[in-house]
Amino acid sequence: MTDSALLQRMISYAALNNEDVVLEVGAGFGFLTRLLSQRCKKVVAVEVDSKLIQVLREQFQGVGNIELIEGDVLKASIPSFNKVVSTPPYSISSPLLFWLLGKPLDTAVLTFQKEFAERLAAPVGSKDYSRLTVTTYYWADVELLDYVPRTAFYPPPDVDSIVARLKPRPKPPFRVKDEQAFFELVQTVFTQRNKKLRNAILLFFQKRGIAKEKAQELADSLTFHDRRVRELAPEDFGALTNEIIEKTGLLR
Repeated sequence: MTDSALLQRMISYAALNNEDVVLEVGAGFGFLTRLLSQRCKKVVAVEVDSKLIQVLREQFQGVGNIELIEGDVLKASIPSFNKVVSTPPYSISSPLLFWLLGKPLDTAVLTFQKEFAERLAAPVGSKDYSRLTVTTYYWADVELLDYVPRTAFYPPPDVDSIVARLKPRPKPPFRVKDEQAFFELVQTVFTQRNKKLRNAILLFFQKRGIAKEKAQELADSLTFHDRRVRELAPEDFGALTNEIIEKTGLLR
C-alpha cells in the first residue's frame, strides 16, 4: 500500500501508544513499518519474500524498535504482541484471521480483499453470510472502516479492498457447552448453507458415527430443523450445539 493518508488512518484506528507491540504481516517495502515504528514501542514486521527482507534490513539498519522476521507468519516463531496493523497477503486472509482470533489481542486493523471483509460483518441470511461471519462474531467485534481502491497499491491488484478493525470480545456473546463442537458444527452445515437444517446437519451426525435412521430422527427433533442454514443467527448455532449435547451427550 502506497497511499500515505490511508496508512496514517490505519494507524489512528489502532490507537497506538508507546507501550504497544505491533505485528505487521507482509511488510513489503516498509512504508507502513516506518510509520508504525514512530508511534509504538516495537514493531514485529514479518515478510516471507527473502529479497524484500534484504531491502528492509538495509532500510531499517540502526532502527532499534523494528524486529524483522523472514518467513510465513503462521509457521514462524513470533514474539508476543498486543496489536496488529497490516495489509497481509490476501492468500492467507482466512487462516491468518483464525490464527489471530486465538491470540490475546487488544486490536487488529487489517486491510482485506473487499469480498472477504464483507463476509466478516455480513447480515444473517445475506449472500455473504458464512461460517467466517459466525466464527468471527463469536470471537470479536468487527467494524468495516475504509473502502480502498486498487489504485492505492503498487502494483495494483485485481480487486478492491476494505480496512477492517477487529476487537476481541472480553467474553463470547453467548454460551456454548463445547466450543470445538460449535465450530465444527458451523463449518459442516455451512457447506450446505441453502439447505434446511434437518438435511444439512446429517453430515455432522454421520462424522460422529450416528446411524442414518437415528441421525434423521434427531435432526427432525431439533428446534431449528425447518430453517435454512443461512437463516440462523450465530446465537442460534450456539443454542443448536447445546441442544444436541443435551439430547445425545455425544459431544461432551
